[in-house]
Amino acid sequence: MDNKGYPNFDDIANVTQEAGRLAFDKWREGEAPDAQVWDKSQGHPVCDVDLFIDRFLKNKLQQICPNAGWLSEETADDAERLGYRLNWSVDPIDGTRDYIKGKSGWCVSVALLAGDRPIFSALAAPAQDSLWTAKASGGAFRNGRKLWASKRKILKGARVPADQLMQDDDMLTLVYKPNSIALRMAMVAADEADVLVSARWGNEWDIVAAHLIAAEAGAYVGNAYGENIKYNKSKPIDFGMICCAPDLRDDVLERIKPYMDKIAEA
Repeated sequence: MDNKGYPNFDDIANVTQEAGRLAFDKWREGEAPDAQVWDKSQGHPVCDVDLFIDRFLKNKLQQICPNAGWLSEETADDAERLGYRLNWSVDPIDGTRDYIKGKSGWCVSVALLAGDRPIFSALAAPAQDSLWTAKASGGAFRNGRKLWASKRKILKGARVPADQLMQDDDMLTLVYKPNSIALRMAMVAADEADVLVSARWGNEWDIVAAHLIAAEAGAYVGNAYGENIKYNKSKPIDFGMICCAPDLRDDVLERIKPYMDKIAEA
């Protein structure tokens, strides 16, 4: 622990990378993994590797920092975490759909929070041979190389990681879309995409690690109304998310406002 009571960041990155390797051992490129798969709710698949990695991370990360609360997609939430100064926020496999289809767009996502903000984060994407890391006020990196986010200033032609565009968005440019939203945010951090928008309720563990990576690379990150996102809430969800080149923020907010208004009226 350092003088602030924070654990060694390299230890966090190493555990995240080890978890990624363990998941990768069961992954099969282009085919189903060596795993049992089921739906935990309609349209939300999970596999036994998710649960195995969750247990592995909880054991290892709590050894690194035992005085931290725990929030994970695959663990029942415990309100006791709200009383901790530090908290882990984990998605053992973000992008499970790609994982079980043998596609590479998945990662292990780990963040350590101090209060309501992430201070350390790591994304291990072994199927893409990438380890993304960030420290608050310390920059963001992929495989040790510093990242600089997109600096695009014009929305027309902006790169968007999506499966398809709506008819009135044909001014934008489609690029590769991993199932993992964390990896899509990391693409903005690495200047491989310019804009990412989610217009639905989402869980904190999906985005918190990537939020720090994108922000430390210079990207803008906020909710669908352009507000700051605070984490470790009693209900760990937020409505929508924008991750984009900073100069595109206002144009993106203006463009999605009609959709937000329709959702609000529904």
